[in-house]
Amino acid sequence: MTAKRVRFGIKTAQMGGRYAEMRAAWLEADRLGFDTAWAHDHLLNQNDISAPEDEGWIALAALLAQTERIRGGLMVSSNTFRHPSLLAKMAATADVVSGGRLEVGIGAGWFEDEHAQYGIPLPPVGERIRRLDEACQIMKALWTEPRATVVGDYYQVREAYHEPKPVQSPHPPIVIGGSGEKLTLRVVARHANEWNMSKGTPEEFRHKCQVLDEHCQAVGRAPGEIERSIQFPPPDMADAAGLAGRAREFVAAGATHVIFTCPQPYSAEGARWLWDEVVGQVQT
Repeated sequence: MTAKRVRFGIKTAQMGGRYAEMRAAWLEADRLGFDTAWAHDHLLNQNDISAPEDEGWIALAALLAQTERIRGGLMVSSNTFRHPSLLAKMAATADVVSGGRLEVGIGAGWFEDEHAQYGIPLPPVGERIRRLDEACQIMKALWTEPRATVVGDYYQVREAYHEPKPVQSPHPPIVIGGSGEKLTLRVVARHANEWNMSKGTPEEFRHKCQVLDEHCQAVGRAPGEIERSIQFPPPDMADAAGLAGRAREFVAAGATHVIFTCPQPYSAEGARWLWDEVVGQVQT
């Protein structure tokens, strides 16, 4: 079997910088050759809930409109924030704006403070995963069917028109973040084009990949259809070799998409440091 080419991404979560800094890093990453770029989807800053936090989908659309080649998304959208029919419409529009470069990251939602402060319900974990499953069904139906009907326990669409469709066919890739072995990875096996793990060891990553493979087999899907990705926190710029070495360990454990957080404050220089000092070492 031919090994998959490893993709490299850069992440500029809003909690680490404002839009102008993110823009500088994305434009340089686009020029350099990064495959993907990512923001995230939160209403409060995780570092300091009183600090600024730009809204993710609006920032993403602006960044995709100004870049030319790089693929982009949010790692990951919180399913609790929006009805899946609204998210499907937002994603289709972003895909049109970008000329077909959107990756739709989505997860069950988790940050209690932002739900409590903004009056958004945060159901128990099991219900959140079941809602995520239904959300993926609805989005795919809206993106691909002339008129979509999906009647679930939590969400319903009935004979729904959804135009325009996304540029990408059959739809933009769905990237699901989360590591729960019994529920989340089962949803990944059913719906995702890519699975993302945000933290853990290479050994844990390898184990989760094996569990995902088992879920794929149970639902009749080839495990190789699902890309496996890992993301890293803000780096120590004094240890590029260490970061590259850890990335290679995850690639050996099955990762085919490695996402590095841009050094803070975000900048074109930070993106170049990642590309020259880290990605270059992983590729050799």
